[in-house]
Amino acid sequence: MTQPQAAALDSNGATAASAVGASILPERVDVRFEPAGRQFRVPAGVMLFDAASWNGIAIDSTCGGHGTCKKCKVKILEGAAPVTSLDARAISGEDLRQGWRLACRVALTESLLVEVPPLLTRPKAATVGVGRRVILRPAVQKRFVEVAEPTLADQRSDIERVLDAVDDLELSVDLGAIRSVGRALRLSDYKVTAVIVDDVLIDVEVGDTTDSMFGIAFDLGTTTVVATLLDLTTGAPAAVRSMLNRQQPFGADVISRISAIMMDPSGAALDRLSALARETLNTLAEEVCQEAGVDPRSVYEVAVAGNATMSHIVLGIDPEPLGVAPFIMASRSFPEVLASEIDIALHPRARAVIFPAFGAYVGGDITAGLVASGMDRDSRVRLFIDIGTNCEIVLGNSDRLIATAAPAGPAFEGASIKCGMRAAAGAIEVVKLSPQGVRLGVIEDAPPDGICGSGLVDVVAELVRVGLLDHSGRFVSDQDAKEIAPELADRLTNLGAERVFVLYWRAAKGDVEDSIFISQRDVRELQFAKAAIATGWSILFEEAGMKPSEVSQVLLAGSFGSYLSPASAVKLGLVPKIPVLRIVSAGNVAGEGAKMALLSSRERAAAMALLEEVEYLELSDRSDFNDRFVDQLGFVQ
Repeated sequence: MTQPQAAALDSNGATAASAVGASILPERVDVRFEPAGRQFRVPAGVMLFDAASWNGIAIDSTCGGHGTCKKCKVKILEGAAPVTSLDARAISGEDLRQGWRLACRVALTESLLVEVPPLLTRPKAATVGVGRRVILRPAVQKRFVEVAEPTLADQRSDIERVLDAVDDLELSVDLGAIRSVGRALRLSDYKVTAVIVDDVLIDVEVGDTTDSMFGIAFDLGTTTVVATLLDLTTGAPAAVRSMLNRQQPFGADVISRISAIMMDPSGAALDRLSALARETLNTLAEEVCQEAGVDPRSVYEVAVAGNATMSHIVLGIDPEPLGVAPFIMASRSFPEVLASEIDIALHPRARAVIFPAFGAYVGGDITAGLVASGMDRDSRVRLFIDIGTNCEIVLGNSDRLIATAAPAGPAFEGASIKCGMRAAAGAIEVVKLSPQGVRLGVIEDAPPDGICGSGLVDVVAELVRVGLLDHSGRFVSDQDAKEIAPELADRLTNLGAERVFVLYWRAAKGDVEDSIFISQRDVRELQFAKAAIATGWSILFEEAGMKPSEVSQVLLAGSFGSYLSPASAVKLGLVPKIPVLRIVSAGNVAGEGAKMALLSSRERAAAMALLEEVEYLELSDRSDFNDRFVDQLGFVQ
């Protein structure tokens, strides 16, 4: 292999090398990924990004390799990879000369040695949220029993002896319990523990194990997955872990992942995405058990709260109908399955409960969130908003609940934003503008490396407040900027033909291209997102015959909602204009609802009952949606 050669671009953005007559490609080429130290032989002509994804090498991307997010940067250490026009726009000249390329634009025509930057697997995530106290009544229970040894006069079977000892319950028996009962009885002098889930005896354990009974609550997010290990004897959390969903290389949103499945009629993409979701859950299960020093075989139940697409995929159900009108689910509710059926290595007969969904885009995570918030039991009018690529909204009280989903787009995840990134170390999450300049809050107090969703909302709200963005979302002229905010005017400049506002100078002041900035296009992306959300909740108010002034509380749910400034949300119109004190960061309510389902059978039944209590409103079917969307684009100054 040879060192990468700098390739000159012609007027059409193609490389000079591409003008040479085509040569015959080898059938297969070798590609080695560092620092993983893994090498694969792949068909010639495939894209480097795809070759990595097929073989389990995670490369950062939010568009799934379609060339729109420009985040899949890798370094070609050996071999040639011509510079494409997209590379030239996304990567600085010096980095191009060092061999940096976009993996989704590198066609493998010869063997390559590639360095893949480490992928963030622990994004900043909300691991706790608003919840309610529940009476501890889990579906899992243990009974320690001492039974009489068999004699010629007492020839009851082993399993009958255990069932007779638990005579206050009418139990059916799992085959696994029958397999384990004989050995357990004889090893423990007929003193054993019966393990029961709902009304099924699933195991008989040696001795008294009643103090070791656990469950895991999963929030299966499109971006981030959170696992909480719960001690079912006390209700207390024993360990919490989160990580990036391993489906990430297929795109940042559910539509990208549905599209990947649709484009592969063989079913291999569905199998791969399902396997990646299950790997994520299993990895987190291993981690929380290890952290708490718990034997995975002592985990008898898991609850999974995810959106409809994630729930379908993890169960191996084709989600394609969710991605095209009329947006139909295979099922709104799912049967209990064994955790082993979705590849989570716990007790062999541990059960997995998947939360039901209201519709294609208001899924089980929202069902879990409503359980946690108790909106169906509260007479106050409350507005629940889970802000993300797809924004779910629920309005109402104990008398009536209406839910809908609004297509907010990927701006809040940092995708489609020029200097955007996920909420990780180095992400700007807070922005304040004043006569003294720009004050930034950066995750983990690291050097700024980009801007995440909460930072984007903050800076746009601040720019509107000081007047550098007008009501239409357009940056003002240089002359107006000097009059409106002279201390900030030098940060409002141009990058090529586009207006930008510089938040952080990485190197020398004046090097705009190497700075962290927000562009006019970024502002537009946020406007589209906030208009979709505002249109959604305004339609719900109309349908419910309510006014925003009647709202006692707005719950901002999810990881993004946990770090979003309520004042900025009100300023931009993401939420109704109500007193800021009525706006609550609800945190990971999906995870809280999943915990409650493990701790209380009654709460689990309440989640199922919500399917009949919540009205689902489909916005895409409304003829007035587009006009109302346009009306919500502007900013009120």
